[in-house]
Amino acid sequence: MPMTPDVTATDRLPEETVDAVVIGGGAAGLNGALMLARSRRSVVVIDGGDPRNAPAEGVHGLLGLDGTPPAELLARGRAEVRGYGGRVVAGEVTSAVPGASAPGGDPRFTVTLADGRAVRARRLLVATGLRDVLPDIPGLAPHWGHAVVHCPYCHGWEVRDEPIGVLAVGPASVHHALLFRQLTDDLVYFTRGTALDEDTRARFAARAVQVVDDPVAEVVAAGDGGIEGVRLTDGRVVGRRVLAVATTLRARTEGLADLRLPMADLPGGMGHHVAAGTAGATGVPGVWVAGNATDPMAQVGASAAAGALAGAHMNADLAAADTEAALTAARAGAAEAATTPA
Repeated sequence: MPMTPDVTATDRLPEETVDAVVIGGGAAGLNGALMLARSRRSVVVIDGGDPRNAPAEGVHGLLGLDGTPPAELLARGRAEVRGYGGRVVAGEVTSAVPGASAPGGDPRFTVTLADGRAVRARRLLVATGLRDVLPDIPGLAPHWGHAVVHCPYCHGWEVRDEPIGVLAVGPASVHHALLFRQLTDDLVYFTRGTALDEDTRARFAARAVQVVDDPVAEVVAAGDGGIEGVRLTDGRVVGRRVLAVATTLRARTEGLADLRLPMADLPGGMGHHVAAGTAGATGVPGVWVAGNATDPMAQVGASAAAGALAGAHMNADLAAADTEAALTAARAGAAEAATTPA
């Protein structure tokens, strides 16, 4: 039976400075926290409780856990992080501010929540995910994550052989349509005013993809809670049971302005993400990023893997800083001993 997460379950914020604060409690954030906690690092996960895949019935493409409800997967993840001494705190981050570095230049941050609570950290992992922005089509949003889907790898098997419609949003929608054509023989491509050259039309015709150039007016709901089809502006309804649409992808960076994270636009005007280098390093000292906030196309497995890699690199960075601090203290002690009369 799927587990229902207790979104009110929360640990106490520590008063002391912790090794790492993870902002975001999805797959990337929890796996990063797991790596840190297993390395005996003090780590706090701030979980806003609004995962991107919440509307989905199951997580797919995740070896050994295919079909697991998203809420159940996250509940397991929280329990595993807590099992190694990590803390998971329910709350919304309203600010993350770099502070004065410790002696030796070790970074410090203060993370504040909406209720005024705050925690200090040496390192930050931004795993806030992204927000999907749907086209402004009446009737579309209520079916998001069920009869309205975006990813052929996340939902494709579940909608196979259904009459599928692709709502074009730009050039990338052509590729989108060809992926969904693998899943059904009954595919309609609604151009919605986007350009479609003759070569692409020929390719669609060769794959028996019907093209509808008439403007879309609304998505028509069916009596069973699904969708009946797409109503055009001339009143005709093109029957469809599933609609595929590429969303605009916007990294969730609310409350993080003071970190000055490097942002980059996605191709084709499809949104923006946090730019990152190896293992999620942002270029901001002490700050890493993992998951959909930096890699919008990553599924759960890839996001979790990115979180693990970032967590490992954060631990290595902390180990180097700890060693430098110990060496500085040892040298200072030796120098003091050398100047102290016998």
